[in-house]
Amino acid sequence: MTEPHLTADPQTAVIDFLSCPASYGLRDERVEQIETHCSIVFLAADRAYKLKRAIRFASLDYTTEAARHRACESELLLNRRTAPDIYLAVRSINRDANGAMSFDGPGTTLDHVVVMRRFAQSDLFDHLADSGRLTPTLMQALGQSIARFHAEAEVTPMFGGSAAIRRVIADNDRELALVAATLNGTAVSDLSGRTKIELEAVAPLLDQRRAEGRVRRCHGDLRLANICLYEDRPTLFDCIEFSEEIGCIDVLYDLAFLLMDLHLHGRGDLGNAVFNAYCDHAGEIIGLRPLPLFLSLRAATRSYALAGGAQRRANPRQAARLLLLARRHIAAASSFLTAQAPMLIVLGGGDCRTRCEMANMLAALMAPAPGARVLHRGSSGEAAWREAFDVLEAGCSVMFEGVFTQNDERNAVIAQPSPVQVLLFWLGPLPPTLDHRIWRPLDASKGVLTAVASAAPFVSMPGAQSQVFERASS
Repeated sequence: MTEPHLTADPQTAVIDFLSCPASYGLRDERVEQIETHCSIVFLAADRAYKLKRAIRFASLDYTTEAARHRACESELLLNRRTAPDIYLAVRSINRDANGAMSFDGPGTTLDHVVVMRRFAQSDLFDHLADSGRLTPTLMQALGQSIARFHAEAEVTPMFGGSAAIRRVIADNDRELALVAATLNGTAVSDLSGRTKIELEAVAPLLDQRRAEGRVRRCHGDLRLANICLYEDRPTLFDCIEFSEEIGCIDVLYDLAFLLMDLHLHGRGDLGNAVFNAYCDHAGEIIGLRPLPLFLSLRAATRSYALAGGAQRRANPRQAARLLLLARRHIAAASSFLTAQAPMLIVLGGGDCRTRCEMANMLAALMAPAPGARVLHRGSSGEAAWREAFDVLEAGCSVMFEGVFTQNDERNAVIAQPSPVQVLLFWLGPLPPTLDHRIWRPLDASKGVLTAVASAAPFVSMPGAQSQVFERASS
């Protein structure tokens, strides 16, 4: 995001009014402030008052009071889709003939604020991630919630498709060029070429998804910092309100921001939980093919935002921290585009609970990101196998668990789509009806994951994912 343009009126009077406890009918309570690129949030008692800054970026223009008012109304409307109990109202700030200022009072309207119900900053998902309080169960609930949100969101066929992603790549190229010297110029240049090649490979599918209604009025900025735990439920807030082009996107491009963010937090295991819960409800199969490109674009966008933030920091330590994060994101953007053949692991035997737990742990460790799609054999065996092969063809690994027979051996070994590598594991002693030459017996009490990893070099264990592996194997 390029440097902002400030108007001649920096909203000094409005900011002074919102900074004063008396404006809210308070006496001694302190009014806290949180500043972002585009807003200032004033925290007073149990409310938060969000003021749009009189500022202009390439993607937004808040330099007039009318534009800020429209943005406030849009923010309220759009965020009530996911957080109706948090987003309460839009209020005006007025100044009367005597110069006195008040909320919704007489006289000239100076500005507007979005009024929100206040929640603890410690309940933001980025804080929960840093403190180790995110759980697979909570992330599964989040994945389901996002899937429901996308299913109910307005279809916007005038946006999205390959043309929109081509513009995203151009925007990334332009913004990364401004900070390339502080990142790695060679890496930035190489990334641009690779993203364009990948786009051409998936462009027809992106256009097909738009025609099928997969482009919708989404969140647009679905990062951990824009999700909170409110009344024990994962709640999305602070969606993009200022740009229809940024907000009206492919639903998987929306989800990719969260999956990328979890990956860069070293919690790809939680990203896999979100991914599978989402797919269970959204029915995504062939559409998974562009996911590596989506992940890469999200990482690149976040990289230049972080690098730009580093340039604006006066504190050298803070600047160095942001620059390090920016470099990690640009490296991840490249790694997401590195071709990795998907894997198929078939896991049978044991009791249902043990097998499902093992499948979920292994899926989180399988490459490529965001890990394997977990499928269950169930009673409709042939249909489940067809789904597994479709997911593999889309480039996503599959963890297939259930009660398997000799017919499943034929599906796994003979009908496997090349060049997918297939590994078959059985928890406990192998039944005599199964082919002992192709199944690998596993003892659930003796480090199953270690045994699987030794047979499967595809397993990826960077960062915190290796901790999950170690805990599960002990």
